[in-house]
Amino acid sequence: MQIDQIETFLDLLDTRSFNRTADRLDVTQSTVSGRIKALEKALGERLFERSRAGTQPTTAALRFETHARVLRRAWADGRADVKPYGSAVMLRIGIQHDLIDNHVADWLAALRQALPDCGFYVDGDYSTQMCRDLETGALDLGVVFTPRPSPDLYFESMGEVAYQMIATEPTALSDVKPTDYILPNYAPAFTQTHAALLPGLSLGSVSSGQAAAVRGLLVALGGTTYLPTEMAEGLIAEGTAHAVPDAPRITQPVFVAMHLRNRHRAGYRRMAKVLKNRIGP
Repeated sequence: MQIDQIETFLDLLDTRSFNRTADRLDVTQSTVSGRIKALEKALGERLFERSRAGTQPTTAALRFETHARVLRRAWADGRADVKPYGSAVMLRIGIQHDLIDNHVADWLAALRQALPDCGFYVDGDYSTQMCRDLETGALDLGVVFTPRPSPDLYFESMGEVAYQMIATEPTALSDVKPTDYILPNYAPAFTQTHAALLPGLSLGSVSSGQAAAVRGLLVALGGTTYLPTEMAEGLIAEGTAHAVPDAPRITQPVFVAMHLRNRHRAGYRRMAKVLKNRIGP
């Protein structure tokens, strides 16, 4: 089995066309066919069926896909390890949706300073998907709200993000009406704390799990809700809402996540050190 067979297999899964894969990989169609046949021989299973309707993966191919992605990532890691660290390495970073707008520029600047020879691809996502991508090797590092238990993943605390209750009308917690409350559902830890502190406001008629959406609802509909402190302070500063001073402050833990095999590698330790505790209360 060779890495070009894996690359060809994964590309063919995407294109479902031997011709298109040949064009994308800049090889001949016969080369694509030869690589797939060699991989099928090594696995002892047929991977694709050709017909007039096109090229379709078999059940064996679909089962092998995750393993192929892991193999491709392991090969990339191996190549990186035998070079001086950071030589032409592109690292893929996932960040919890509600953190990416306020923190991504600061974090990227710090990461680039710590790892000047690396490139970074950054995207927003949710904890569950980021944990899955870390397991398969589709992601190098994740900044998550909710660690997903897995023997293959490693988590470190970064600190916490704080949330503040703000409102367009009520000036005290006792004035907040459940019917006018926009229920935030940012992560399981937040939801559990919110339910314990404010049981009477845990059944809002309007709810969302993304801070930008909650902010939009508050601006459009009015009412009361919790927003990340930075976002809340922005609305207060512009006069759209005001703080509810006697409402409890709620915090959400934040974790940096990586595959267990990377937890002791120098570059990953450097990234974790840069990110760790950069989020303050």
